[in-house]
Amino acid sequence: MAPSGTASAGEEAPHDGNGPVSGEGGPRNAGRTLTGGCQCGAVRYGITGPIFDAQICHCRMCQRAFGSYFAPLGAVATADIAWLSAPPQLYRSSPAAERGFCARCGTPLTFQYLHEPGEISIALGSLDDPEAAPPLTQYGIESRLSFFAALHALPGETTEESTPAELLTRIRQKGADRHDGEA
Repeated sequence: MAPSGTASAGEEAPHDGNGPVSGEGGPRNAGRTLTGGCQCGAVRYGITGPIFDAQICHCRMCQRAFGSYFAPLGAVATADIAWLSAPPQLYRSSPAAERGFCARCGTPLTFQYLHEPGEISIALGSLDDPEAAPPLTQYGIESRLSFFAALHALPGETTEESTPAELLTRIRQKGADRHDGEA
């Protein structure tokens, strides 16, 4: 998502955009309702409007909040998201923003600037179909890790190849009560 300006000392750098835009950062999922939620299923949501500015953010705040090398985020109008179960717990991560997460399992779910109440960013990996919102840009690249560009070249294997069958069965049974059936 395009930056909406510069951050003051102690604030998070802007990275969830300033509302819907057209062009490369334009709407994803046009005319399609998307659903998503946390790992344990306690927090579920539906999105009826478009996702704008799907991106990955490399800023240190997002790295820490997601416990990952980057955070995949996409903006939606707050009027276009409905919490289908309990809403996320909120954490004020800076004087400028708050982040939503599942209080039960800890899954990061949202990011919202306090001065932009009409827009919220969704953690794109929490979508039931994350393929519906591929990232279009990167933000916070000053904090992008040096090895990021080479990750795709690492050797890889499927979950089935690397997990003993008995453990894989137990993992899938644990996830059976969740919406998408995966662990």
